[in-house]
Amino acid sequence: MSEVEKILLVDDEPGIRESLQAYLNFNENWQVEVASNAKEAWEKLELETPDLIISDIMMPEVNGLQFLAQLKEDNRFRLIPVIFLTAKGMTSDRIEGYTAGCDAYLPKPFDADELEAIVRNLLEKKRSTQENTDGNFQLEELLKDVKDIKDKLETSSKFTITEPPMAIDLTPREQSVLDLVAQGLMNKEIAKTLETSVRNVEKYVSRLFSKTGTNSRTELVRFALKHGLTD
Repeated sequence: MSEVEKILLVDDEPGIRESLQAYLNFNENWQVEVASNAKEAWEKLELETPDLIISDIMMPEVNGLQFLAQLKEDNRFRLIPVIFLTAKGMTSDRIEGYTAGCDAYLPKPFDADELEAIVRNLLEKKRSTQENTDGNFQLEELLKDVKDIKDKLETSSKFTITEPPMAIDLTPREQSVLDLVAQGLMNKEIAKTLETSVRNVEKYVSRLFSKTGTNSRTELVRFALKHGLTD
């Protein structure tokens, strides 16, 4: 059975949220969460990282373009594919959306079958990219992180263990991933050790970032060592 992929739908129109959620959930491999605005969407992102985001542009307070800018500025979410839905259909508006970094743009009214095809295509591309993550453009960054992590481990005795600034409740699997990250293992090696997928490991690492308020593996290990979350 294929692993369920998470889709976050952000739109301030209840009718669109409900109908699209119902339509896309017909695919048993997709699970669609909804949010009525960017603030609510961000709260859901902090809890669980989706595989794809569908967002309206014309929303109150924080519009879709501003929401996308926030995503691109956060290393945890910047690679999530984003589809824009909007009543704005002028060429200049589409250019603005693509320039901001969206992956697809559908003006309302749109064909639900076309949206489904775009979602499927973007998810397939994302899976393909993730399969090669450890062997291509991110390899140098990961190796640097691993070196920094190992350096911290070698000098871990210099850390003074203190209570973390917030209550941190880790699941057994999150703890296992944290321990392996602290050993300097990359996602592919962690996945092999825990007999799971690289994608699952990435999700656990993202949750660890959220729970500890860190943004990189090096920061995560430093935080975990300092506060006694790992040996």
